[in-house]
Amino acid sequence: MVDAPDVVSRALREAPPDQLAEAADRAIRSTLGAVRTDVFVADYRISGLWPVLDPDLPAAGFLACHTVAQRCFSSQQPVHDIAKDGPCRLYLPLTVWGERLGVLLIELPTTPGPTVTGVATDIAGILGVAMRAADRETDRYRRARRRERLSMAAEMQWDLLPGRSVAHRAFHLAGQLEPAYTVGGDHFDWSLDGDRLTVTVLNGEGSGLAASLLTAVTVNAMRNARRSGGGLVEQAELASDTVFYQHRGRRHVATLLLELDSGTGRVRAVDAGSPRMFRLRGAAVEPVKLEQQLPLGMFAETRYEVEEFQLEPGDRVFVVSDGVWAAEPAGQEPYGQRVLARSLRATRLQPATEAVGTVMRELHAYLVDSDLRDDAVVVCLDWHGPRDPDGG
Repeated sequence: MVDAPDVVSRALREAPPDQLAEAADRAIRSTLGAVRTDVFVADYRISGLWPVLDPDLPAAGFLACHTVAQRCFSSQQPVHDIAKDGPCRLYLPLTVWGERLGVLLIELPTTPGPTVTGVATDIAGILGVAMRAADRETDRYRRARRRERLSMAAEMQWDLLPGRSVAHRAFHLAGQLEPAYTVGGDHFDWSLDGDRLTVTVLNGEGSGLAASLLTAVTVNAMRNARRSGGGLVEQAELASDTVFYQHRGRRHVATLLLELDSGTGRVRAVDAGSPRMFRLRGAAVEPVKLEQQLPLGMFAETRYEVEEFQLEPGDRVFVVSDGVWAAEPAGQEPYGQRVLARSLRATRLQPATEAVGTVMRELHAYLVDSDLRDDAVVVCLDWHGPRDPDGG
């Protein structure tokens, strides 16, 4: 049992990328004496968790598993589901660097003690890393995630994402796209390099495949500048020139570029006709006002300037695209005029990963029977304050 994580790790390294769940099942059964296991993955909307090993689980059994699995997924803590005179189901979060992939179910003959639970938690971490790596080599886990067919534009957008959340000792960051299965041009991107976190949010122009292609060009131009050592100005200017010389000003992309010093809370920003940004400090929601510059690609050789603002420990920053801010049901005011602030305040006790879902759900509730007319992006950044590597 002491060697269980090593046994599972070796089994996963030797398994084909599409057989990780089966390899983990065999290793966990042999080392922990499990009765059965399963892997649940979160769908694109993060509205549910779906089984990989046992996709034909009877409805009643699935619903019972799903409820407890969802509790584990939301809390990011192990959850014991103990049956009277029966086996114990142990649910463990599958999470990699703050990216929530799903939940691992391990059914044991008896209730596990802290040692076994700790070993099982380590195994879940190993499996999560393996699944994230395998995602480039197999479609199996992506097929389990989707509840309906993605449009071609949405397929491109989801492949372009860095992930849906990331955790660091000094910050937590999460984002969500809607409509998940048909999103076109709105997008977000991020990268962590030492104490520097770079975040970009794009308010894509147009819809469908054309919008997705424009966003892909813009994101990859900014990544090219960033990976070559360029700062925010270089990223914005290379992306702007790339888009302009491709479309000659006929198309452009409103973008917000942010760079957080995770050790100090200092934020550098370029507002290129950007999405809206709000700061939640305590229970107070305030817009973060920046000087709005030209969208990327509007004119040749556009030059950009950086502004700065300071975060305080415990601050939460939201960035929302126009598809959130301007969404309005017939005859009512835009969501961003007053209702959005209430939704943002309602998230203050939630982690960033839950907060983005709350804002999206509140948006759908406000629209009632109306569909989103535009792509919608919500990004949430929590800065905890400077912390040493040991968590102090």
